Amino acid sequence: MSDNTLGEFLRNRRAAITPAQVGLPGGSRRRTPGLRRAELAAVAGISVEYLTRLEQGRDRQPSPQVLAALANALCLSTDERLHLRLLAKATGGALSFFCPATQPARSVRPTVRALLEALEPAPALVLDRLNDVLAATTGYQRLAGPLGLLDAEHPSLARFVFTDPRARAAFPDWEQIADQQNALLKLESSRADALAAELADELAFTAGATFTERMRAQPGLPRRTGIERWRHPEAGELRLAFECLELPDPDEQRLLVYLPADEAASAALDRLTGRHPGALRVAARW
Repeated sequence: MSDNTLGEFLRNRRAAITPAQVGLPGGSRRRTPGLRRAELAAVAGISVEYLTRLEQGRDRQPSPQVLAALANALCLSTDERLHLRLLAKATGGALSFFCPATQPARSVRPTVRALLEALEPAPALVLDRLNDVLAATTGYQRLAGPLGLLDAEHPSLARFVFTDPRARAAFPDWEQIADQQNALLKLESSRADALAAELADELAFTAGATFTERMRAQPGLPRRTGIERWRHPEAGELRLAFECLELPDPDEQRLLVYLPADEAASAALDRLTGRHPGALRVAARW
């Protein structure tokens, strides 16, 4: 894994933002997308030399004021601002130690289980911070079970995606799914989570370059919503819209819900769950 994750994040975000987003003329003679260093430095109110040192990892202790200025200049979202702060702390040494290896709770609060039941027949599940499956609706079990995703005693989405050969057949867009799992794991690692680091070491050993090359890259933040394609042995290919919702902080758990993204997926999920047609309505027109 790169030891200059802060610099990589700044470079990637600088490349992703357009001059128009920060009120600058685009021009027609740009050789690379995004902002030039001089432009970002000017918008943030810092010197080009200092921004260069940050991006190259030669300065690892930017002040909170500089981080805020860069976050504003790069138009970062709330999640991205939190990620930037965590990267700055880790890179600067404030998080160079790992937090105690506290095992995630495997219990799910009764009210959350009741919420899962209310979501039937939608495929929905509760995950811990390492993306282990803690509880799921029968709709999710009928969707994911035949793919092998729930075979383990303690099913792990990360382990399934990177180490189970069935994952590539289950997810036609496997590369995107792998990037998502990697982004989640890197986010936890940036918070100095010892167990996340142990899981990363395990996957590096078992999955090899398939995993380690992604860990060296800067994947960005995990997506909280979007579309995934699944390939089910009975239902065929499905387009599923997902929403990932954070539960209260002490739980360190997430609720992930899938809904059909088109009429074909709606009909297929109805057949899988044995419900009457239209039990799961199409989430949106994507």
